[in-house]
Amino acid sequence: MGPAGATPYRFGDLLALARQSWVRQVTEQVERAGFSGYRRTDSWLLRLLRREAMPIGQIGIAMGVTRQAARKFADGLAERGYATLRADPSDARRTLVELTPAGLAYADAVQSAQDSLNDAVRHRVSAPELAAADAVLRAVFPGQPARTRIAAAVPPPASETGA
Repeated sequence: MGPAGATPYRFGDLLALARQSWVRQVTEQVERAGFSGYRRTDSWLLRLLRREAMPIGQIGIAMGVTRQAARKFADGLAERGYATLRADPSDARRTLVELTPAGLAYADAVQSAQDSLNDAVRHRVSAPELAAADAVLRAVFPGQPARTRIAAAVPPPASETGA
């Protein structure tokens, strides 16, 4: 606790504001590229599906959400024409989600927007500041093994020394 009468530091408030700003900026850039209706979950889902068609259940595991939530995300892409849902030829009980050509173009636009924002942040702060921010963000997940596992798959920022 800080000195008496001092306002406590509200990391969560700042984190929430940063997330809102990030999503707004991605949305604006994606809309300028000709795609409307960006959703926060699109980025992650598009990144997964870009590699290959995936069953709903596998999407849920990869995203750390329930099968029902994964289905909702996939349905959202399909409703906008960015993905198709079809029975898995090897197991008709499973539903595969696959990006359409429009979905691949949308994925490119989202990735481009995020790359642009990542570059902008990287140029606004020093390499040690970025590494410290990365460490702080990773510290938010104690006791959440699924989130910790997913965060571990996100590479830390590259060191600017010798690179």
